Amino acid sequence: MSEPLLSEIKIFAFNFPPRGWAQCNGQLLPINQNQAVFSLLGTTYGGDGRVNFALPDLRGRVPMQFGTAQSGSTFVLGQRAGEEVHPLSISEIPAHTHQAFASGDGPSAPSPLGNFWGSYTSFSPYNSTADTPMSNEAVGNTGIGQSHENRSPYLALNICIALQGLFPSRD
Repeated sequence: MSEPLLSEIKIFAFNFPPRGWAQCNGQLLPINQNQAVFSLLGTTYGGDGRVNFALPDLRGRVPMQFGTAQSGSTFVLGQRAGEEVHPLSISEIPAHTHQAFASGDGPSAPSPLGNFWGSYTSFSPYNSTADTPMSNEAVGNTGIGQSHENRSPYLALNICIALQGLFPSRD
């Protein structure tokens, strides 16, 4: 294995960081023991910049190139966004309809309150004011606000950053 560039990130299939590497799990490192790495990363990924700095945290995240995308969106180095799970709001639910449930039998209660629609032929058997709430089961469920998985299919691997190596030059 050739000597890595300092702060180079690589993926390994085994479950530990090789000598001279650290896992990209956001840990804080002391600046006085890692000055060269700090000179490259600064506080881009966290830390106080006086005593410590943080390594990138790729747990549950996918790396993405910084800069301006073809769509015009701009991404800053170290920017974190997205979410692992997401609860849908009403405005995010696609337009749709719900099936109404009713009984084929005649009404068996004097009020629609808490009941289903019943069949009738010539008159309304209900003697109640308009907009009386019926049974929640009269119309299908619209959800209960639970979150849904928001990640692409994935394979967990060991992502590490080089703490020792060649200092990268700018050309």
